[in-house]
Amino acid sequence: MSNLTAEEKHQLITRNLAEWLGDEKLKAILKERDLKLYWGTATTGRPHIGYFTPISKIADFLNAGVEVTILFADLHAYLDNMKAPWDLLALRTQYYEAVIKSMLKSIGVPLDKLKFIKGTDYQLSKEYTLDMYRLSSTVTEHDAKKAGAEVVKQVASPLLSGLLYPGLQALDEQYLGVDAQFGGVDQRKIFTFSEKYLPILGYEKRIHLMNPMIPGLAGSKMSSSEEDSKIDLLDNAGAIKKKLKKAFCEPGNIVDNGILAFSKHVIYPLMKAGEKFLISRTAEFGGDATFEKYEDLEASFAKEDIHPGDLKAAVEVYINKLLDPIRKEFANDPNLKTLCNKAYPPPGKEKKPQNKSNAPVNDAIVPSRLDLRVGKIVEVVKHPDADSLYIEKIDVGDESGPRTIVSGLVNFVPIEEMQDRMVVIIANLKPVTFRGVKSQGMVLCASTADDDKKVEPLRPPANATPGEQIVIEGHEDGTPDEVLNPKKKIWEQLSVDLLVDAKGDAVWAEKPLLTKVTRGKITADTVRAAPIK
Repeated sequence: MSNLTAEEKHQLITRNLAEWLGDEKLKAILKERDLKLYWGTATTGRPHIGYFTPISKIADFLNAGVEVTILFADLHAYLDNMKAPWDLLALRTQYYEAVIKSMLKSIGVPLDKLKFIKGTDYQLSKEYTLDMYRLSSTVTEHDAKKAGAEVVKQVASPLLSGLLYPGLQALDEQYLGVDAQFGGVDQRKIFTFSEKYLPILGYEKRIHLMNPMIPGLAGSKMSSSEEDSKIDLLDNAGAIKKKLKKAFCEPGNIVDNGILAFSKHVIYPLMKAGEKFLISRTAEFGGDATFEKYEDLEASFAKEDIHPGDLKAAVEVYINKLLDPIRKEFANDPNLKTLCNKAYPPPGKEKKPQNKSNAPVNDAIVPSRLDLRVGKIVEVVKHPDADSLYIEKIDVGDESGPRTIVSGLVNFVPIEEMQDRMVVIIANLKPVTFRGVKSQGMVLCASTADDDKKVEPLRPPANATPGEQIVIEGHEDGTPDEVLNPKKKIWEQLSVDLLVDAKGDAVWAEKPLLTKVTRGKITADTVRAAPIK
């Protein structure tokens, strides 16, 4: 691709991006030389098929002559609320390197055009460490927290490590010697943080290229009966068929459609010249259909000329073509299989300790111990002795009738909006007395911690009923404790991983909260990327 013009390289570099900052600088560099760029990935959970979205874009960069560095951000992974435990960090970094190299080879990207580096290879150096101290003397807590709001897990009392995260990512641009950084549009605040603070240290402001955030293949309505709703890079063909069959793909819906999004951002960019997207159908249903451009496929699906089942079947073929080389490489290399099992050990069946009466004792800190329920506020008044407190009568399905619960929401939610509102409560906290009124539970709220603080109760789906249990996907087995032992701080430990994500969905450790019967999501009305407490 060395014969491409600067304009052609620019088009290839920027196609399908959601946004890019520094366009004039990008054009100026391309007129003189090839761009130098890095993409970083924190080595936390197992890479899944969604990783082909940035990988296919990296193929664009390489075809445009870009010098690409892939950073395995092992130190970042630890700093983000210890998502990767220190004892597993090295193993997970090795797994990421092996699987991402395999992905690149599967789409025909020569590895000799790439550089790979681990964060700890240079982030522990004297020079980098001194720059971190220099940066920390200029960055405010507000800016650090704001920069990481959509990337670093948000909790009520953030660890200092999470506040350091954006600074490290900014310094990476300088220490990797690049012109540009590539990432998802969810990293925009970190990118603008970098543009603000690197020049303060005397360093150059970089270009930032951002991929759109696309729906997952599972979609918002994937069946939660699947233990893992994401398609793993090592899933066999049968597992892929099963997961795609249950994926959300509503007829005519071209917005919330992970199947179409995957086609646009992965399949089409990786097609060879002259290749067309093929949907195989019997003559009874119109025969085979081919689409040279993604826009034509999307338009046909929008008009419902293409059935969701036929689209899924076509995408299934392309996914298996992508994954076949990866599966074969791991199947034929016992060292890679061993590495996978060590880096991501399968959950074992824990033996529960027995007490003297031989009744099982549950000591594992697991979310199924929480008694989360849908509640309906049937009566609400202001606390006579506390200006910031409401006293609510809430129907949570108890035979004894509505519970009394005290909530500090007076300054955030008008009393008329509280009456008859459906809420989410935790029902098995030890009762606490507030100014003479015993509270038998807590209303869960999404809460921001910025200057313009907002607190709003979580909202169950419209078809939920008072008393319906709320579960966390993948953690539905088990019985809630009758009363959580406050000395063991079970709620305090589990609530650290409760938050509202960037879409407004309530999640625990990235797993959605769902009503057990109606399978609806728990959401926040307006608050995004904030802790639940």
